[in-house]
Amino acid sequence: FHVQSPSKIAFTAWNRYSRFDLLVIRLISTASVLLLVGGIAASAQSAPVSFATQVFPILEKRCVVCHQGQTAQKGLRINSVADLLRGGESGPAIDPSQPDSSLLIRQISGTKPPMPPVGDALTASEVETIRLWIADGAQDDLSEQADRSGKTWWSLQPLQELDLPEIENVWSRSLIDGFLLARMQEKNLSPSREADRRTLIRRLKYDLHGLPPSREEVKKFASDSDPKAYERLVDQMLAAPAYGERWGRHWLDVVRFGESNGYEQNHLRPNAWPYRDWVINSFNADKPFNHMILEQIAGDQIAPDNPSIHAATGFLVAGPHDTVGIANRAGEAQKRANHLNDMIMGTATAFLGLTVHCARCHDHKFDPISNVDYYRLQAAFAGVWHGERTWADPVEITSYNQKTEPLKSAIQKYKADLQELRTAKQPQVEQQRKQILAQHRPSVDAQETEETFPSITARFVRLTINRTTSSGSIVDLDEFEIWSAGQNSNNVALTGTATASSTRVDEANPDTYSANYLVDGKFDKRWISEQRLPSWIKVELPQAELISQVKWSSDRLEGFGGRFSKALPEEYQIEVSLDGKLWKTVATSENRLPYAEEKRELLLLHSVLTDEEELSWNELESSKKKAEQELSDIHKPQKAFLGSFKQPEEPSFVMQRGDPMSKGAEVSPGSLSTLEKLLSGFELAADAPESERRLQLARWIASDDNALAARVIVNRVWMYHFGQPFVLTPSDFGINGGEPSHPALLDWLANRFVNVYNWRFKPLHREIVLSAAYRQNSEYREDAASVDRDAAYLWRFPPRRLSAEEIRDSILSVSHNLNRQMGGPGFRLYRYTVDNVATYYPIETFLPDTYRRSVYHQHARSVKPELLGQFDCPDTSLPAPKRITTTSPLQALSLLNNKFVIDQAGAFASQLEMNAPTSIREQVVSAWHITFSREPAEEELTASMQLIQDQGLPSFCRALLNTNEFLHVF
Repeated sequence: FHVQSPSKIAFTAWNRYSRFDLLVIRLISTASVLLLVGGIAASAQSAPVSFATQVFPILEKRCVVCHQGQTAQKGLRINSVADLLRGGESGPAIDPSQPDSSLLIRQISGTKPPMPPVGDALTASEVETIRLWIADGAQDDLSEQADRSGKTWWSLQPLQELDLPEIENVWSRSLIDGFLLARMQEKNLSPSREADRRTLIRRLKYDLHGLPPSREEVKKFASDSDPKAYERLVDQMLAAPAYGERWGRHWLDVVRFGESNGYEQNHLRPNAWPYRDWVINSFNADKPFNHMILEQIAGDQIAPDNPSIHAATGFLVAGPHDTVGIANRAGEAQKRANHLNDMIMGTATAFLGLTVHCARCHDHKFDPISNVDYYRLQAAFAGVWHGERTWADPVEITSYNQKTEPLKSAIQKYKADLQELRTAKQPQVEQQRKQILAQHRPSVDAQETEETFPSITARFVRLTINRTTSSGSIVDLDEFEIWSAGQNSNNVALTGTATASSTRVDEANPDTYSANYLVDGKFDKRWISEQRLPSWIKVELPQAELISQVKWSSDRLEGFGGRFSKALPEEYQIEVSLDGKLWKTVATSENRLPYAEEKRELLLLHSVLTDEEELSWNELESSKKKAEQELSDIHKPQKAFLGSFKQPEEPSFVMQRGDPMSKGAEVSPGSLSTLEKLLSGFELAADAPESERRLQLARWIASDDNALAARVIVNRVWMYHFGQPFVLTPSDFGINGGEPSHPALLDWLANRFVNVYNWRFKPLHREIVLSAAYRQNSEYREDAASVDRDAAYLWRFPPRRLSAEEIRDSILSVSHNLNRQMGGPGFRLYRYTVDNVATYYPIETFLPDTYRRSVYHQHARSVKPELLGQFDCPDTSLPAPKRITTTSPLQALSLLNNKFVIDQAGAFASQLEMNAPTSIREQVVSAWHITFSREPAEEELTASMQLIQDQGLPSFCRALLNTNEFLHVF
């Protein structure tokens, strides 16, 4: 790798991707021609109709919603040829000897309204396809797939005792290597030589910590002659806190952990971080994975008095949550069903590697997961709700309750006494209501509020707002008018210019709000102040005018229906001036009725109270406010977004076709029959306590007999070490996930993970990274690549690009700016604003509090800030069991031009200058060790020194941060 100038790097990247695009276009064009020719050739043949590829897709799309599972209508199921031959209450659905009179054909093409009863009828072509298949003998070419997707599928079987491979080879360092070597030899492959120590420590440090090794760490390891130096290094890295930060990030990907609600409003969850900290701490403590399963589903039941364990239940509500209210019962029911589906999906894919959520509307099309089993699992989660709950030590909670209960009781007593007095005076209030109201001016009005005063000459008019009709401190107006005195009165403000004490700024569109919109004669745009009072608006007229009235509004445009009626000026004063210096008050809000109905009623009440009653009322009100203040001053136990639990109010049931308003058979909480060959299931009563539901589910999944859970997590660990899992779909071990590349090794590791390591990760890591396979170099060999280009059989260590978080953390590390503070609330790489919906603006100034490790970034859904988004940091709306790695010109441009990178390159340069102020050579050598963990070659040294002389040390540092060697692990 040679140092290139930033401009050359960018040009090279762009040129390379442009050629790639042309290649893709040519390939697509060629493929299109081949597909067209192939299609014409195929149409000329008269192959028999396939049930699997032609008939079943029609039935699946149009008929399966009613004819599947235990609730199949008329007892007819259509999931297989056997089902159709067996038929239902009306007899067999097909008869190969009489295709035209088969019940199925009659039902889908009869003169009566044909099936299906809802939606369009089958087309003539679809009916003919089914008829031809029956006439050809109703051949069953789906049976092979049906067998594979049944409960005999490999991942649903118990772990087997395996015969270890009998291979003697000096390359092998562990039994892992024996399994791998056996598979290599089947493919005529051979392993690579061991990597040098510099490569090994850099690889290991990124793998276990997600950070580059320091110059001192590399030097110490490279010079250690102890044969056990590598083993000792592994143990040290597994014991370091950075291990939990690195491997905790992997698990947060799997469980779709995000710190905002997602959906339309996407508000932040500022106190979701305890779950993230629980994950990191659990990995650092080497907590057994089966215990982690138990705690994430039922931590509040496993350890009722331990809040640190309670934080684990943040897993259940880690996914998105729709906070928009829906005005009808069906909509709310559907939203609730969606939330439960997210919990089912998150749990089943993370722990079991099963797509149980695919059985929401009907039996799973590929895996042995029934529609009824889906709703049994849903019943287990029926009492889980998104939201906060108190997260504190029980002693603290008890102390808080002891302090607050007397105050709460006193407040309730004061409220009752006040209400009693109010009730006693209500008849008198009603009797004098009209008379009292007549003594006051109308309240302010969002449609139009006006103030009239004696005619006065003015060039400046100012409205000062001290209090608004809302509890907030913003003012929201769409127009402010100044009317001239006399018979031909007109709005002279239209010729004026408006200014304001403050204006809300929308960074996405700076012209969204402006004081000048108040004097444009229109009501479609508005002025909104910032969050502070008092606020004022001032209109300057071109010349002095004789005026006698002002008007303003906040919701005058028709069709908005009171949308902007909550932040009106209610306590205000109007002043005028000739020179803008000396002001005279001409009107105030004095004697206006309160805007809020509650305040108007209090005004009426106080108008009829006697002096003695007024005194009593004031004493009660004062005592109530004092108690409320004392209550608010007591430190409240912390709350966290960990979900809330309550007993379901009604039994669970099958939702026919996934519709919560279409109730099918009642179901009770229970396990999946899918795993009946692995472990004993459970079924609870329909009214079982909420806590028991989750606890039984957690124990079932975490059972030592659950070979599937062990296989799934071992597959994930192997993937993160080598980049390629045994099963290519880490969260789908069903039929669509395929079979493992190394089935024997997967089961052997799963067996050891459960029975030898007791579900602990660190011994598993140690076994893997001590293997000869892990210690191989990554040199490319054309002969081996022609057989296995992706190195799935590990004839070399597969190189990989750093993840988004590793890139950002590495840049901070080499610049000596990385803040190693662990835990607690996260930092933000955006500016967060809320106006009903959340808006996230990228920041351009990066302060030290944003220099923490990226795992502590407060990840909001659908928000991908700075480098994290460009380098494939996943959105957290869905699980990311396996990160994709893309290559795009924007990545090169971001590394070159991103202000964060430029800042850190400058900081890196300052460190180099500080350590070697007079020697450019030493600066280059030091930079090479810090970024690449090696000495520069003579050619690299010469080119680097020339670059520093031509463009300066910061440009040189910036170039290093853009090299492939810095961004990849080999």
